[in-house]
Amino acid sequence: MQTNLADFIKNTRAGKEADAILRACVHCGFCTATCPTYQLLGDELDGPRGRIYLIKQVLEGKPASAKTQSHLDRCLTCRNCESTCPSGVEYGRLLDIGRKVVEDQVPRPVAQQLTRKLLKEFLPRPWLFKPAMAAGQLLRPLLPRKLKNKIPEKQDAGLLPRREHSRKMLLLDGCVQPAMSPNINRAAARVFDALEVQLLVAPKAGCCGAIRYHLNDQAGGLDDMRRNIDAWWPYVIGSNGNGVEAIVMTASGCGVTVKEYGHLLAADALYAVKAKAISALTKDLSEILPEFEIELQQKLRGKFPQRVVYHPPCTLQHGQQIRGKVEGLLRGIGVDVQLCADSHLCCGSAGTYSVLQSELSYRLRDNKLEKLQASQPDMIVSANIGCLTHLQSGTQTPVRHWIELLDQVLSS
Repeated sequence: MQTNLADFIKNTRAGKEADAILRACVHCGFCTATCPTYQLLGDELDGPRGRIYLIKQVLEGKPASAKTQSHLDRCLTCRNCESTCPSGVEYGRLLDIGRKVVEDQVPRPVAQQLTRKLLKEFLPRPWLFKPAMAAGQLLRPLLPRKLKNKIPEKQDAGLLPRREHSRKMLLLDGCVQPAMSPNINRAAARVFDALEVQLLVAPKAGCCGAIRYHLNDQAGGLDDMRRNIDAWWPYVIGSNGNGVEAIVMTASGCGVTVKEYGHLLAADALYAVKAKAISALTKDLSEILPEFEIELQQKLRGKFPQRVVYHPPCTLQHGQQIRGKVEGLLRGIGVDVQLCADSHLCCGSAGTYSVLQSELSYRLRDNKLEKLQASQPDMIVSANIGCLTHLQSGTQTPVRHWIELLDQVLSS
C-alpha cells in the first residue's frame, strides 16, 4: 500500500510505525472473512481492510468524522485478522494509533465522554471497584438484567496457600478480577503450591494498563504500566540474583498487554530496558503448566467426569498467538474437552466493548453460546475474566476459568 502521511505525524514514532504497517497491507481481504463485526454488519468499513483505509486517510491528512470514529469504535480489537493475514499486518497497533488521532479530532457526545471517563477512572482502581462490586452482588437480585449481566454472583475464593517454596513466580492480581472472580487467582496459587511453586503478588501492582490505553488514554495506560514495572522490579532482580522465574498471567487480556510493555515503552529512556525484561518474563498459565504435565497426570488423571467445552479468548489465540496449549494440557490429564465450531471468533466481551457496544456484543455472545452449547457440555471453560463474565450472563451452564477446574479436583 502506498502512503503519504501528513506532516503532523509523518516523522513521529507513531507515524513511522503506522507507515510500516500500512505498507505491509496488500488489500487481499482475507481479514474480512474472519472479522466478527464484518460478519454481523456486512459493511466493508466495519471490517479490518475498510478500517485500515479509514486510518490511512486520517493519517494522510483527511479530517476524521464521527462516522470514522464510529467504524473504529465498533472494532473489537480481537485481532482475528492478524491470525488470518498472510502479510503479517499488525492491525491492532495500527488501530491504537488511528483511534488516538481520531479521538483528538472528533469531540464525542457528552454521554459517551462520561461513560468512557467512568470506565477508565473506575475499573482500574480496586479500592473503588471492589466495594462497588460487593454492593452490586448484595443487591444483584433487585437489579435490572442489563446491570446484573455485569455482576457475577458472589464467589468463595477459598484459602490462600501459606507454604514457602524455593521456586517462585510473580502473579498479577489485576484490577477487576479479584473482585469479580477472586477464586481464579486463589485457584492458580493452590495448583502451583501443589506443584511446589510459590506465587507471589506485588502489593503495589495493579491494572495492566489495557483499560486506559484502549480507551485512548494512552498516557494513563503507560503510567499504569510503569507502576507495575516499579512494583515488580525488586522481585525480578531478587536480593542475590535469585529473581522470580516468571510473571504469571491468569487473565489473557492482561497477558497480551504486559507482553507488549517492551514495545509500548521502547521510547522511554527510564523504562525501556526494564519493560523489555518484564515482557520477556511474562507467561500465560498455559505456557507454564505443561512443564508439570506428568505431575498433574499423576494427581488428576481419571478424576474428571465432566464434559467440558473450551472457549479460547481472542487475547490468547490471536493476541498472544497461543493455540492448542490449554486444550492439549487438559486432554493430557484426562479431561474430556472440546472446541466448538468457529472457535476462532470473538465472544463479544472485548474489555469495555460489552458496555460501549452492547447490542453487537450480545449478538456475538449469543452466537458463541449457541456453538458452545451444541455439544451439551457440563461446563464451559475459558481463560479471561471478561469472557467468563460475558458468557455466564447468557447461560445457566457453569462458566469457569480452566485453572479452577484443576483446583477443584486437586482440592476434592
